[in-house]
Formats: sequence, C-alpha cells, structure tokens
Amino acid sequence: MTEKIIGCAIEVHRALGPGLLESAYAQCLARELSLNNVQFRLQVPIPVEYKGVQLDCGFRIDVLVNEQVIVELKSVEKIVRSTKRNS
Repeated sequence: MTEKIIGCAIEVHRALGPGLLESAYAQCLARELSLNNVQFRLQVPIPVEYKGVQLDCGFRIDVLVNEQVIVELKSVEKIVRSTKRNS
C-alpha cells in the first residue's frame, strides 16, 4: 500500500513541482489516488484527549488511506540542496 501511495505522491510532484500550497497538493493527490483505485478520506478530524478531557483543537489528518495509512502533506517553495558534506 505504501508503495502505491508514494508512487501517487511522486507523480503529483513530477506534474506540479514545488511551490504550491498544501491544499493544492492534497486535491491533486486525491485525484491521483482515485485514478489508482485507492480508497482515501481527506481532512479527517482526530479527537485529542488530554487528562480525561476531549479538546477541540482542530487536529485533522491530511489524507487517510484505506483507514490504515496517515499521509501528512508538507510543501516548500523550493528544494535547497546543500553542497556541504559531513565528514
């Protein structure tokens, strides 16, 4: 399952490149998952309980695949590669 998810994410990145908002990548990943017949849900609310009290802190999973795999999307304007190497 994770290979399929990663493959879909790579396809989205190849098509769009870096620099868009996470919400755009989420919609494109949703489309790619659909094209690959992968079940998913977007923006799944997760309750947070702290010391016996359920808090409404608005935590949401970006993409939940097959009710098993949590995908949290992150985006950056560009990828910066360091030329320094650790010894």
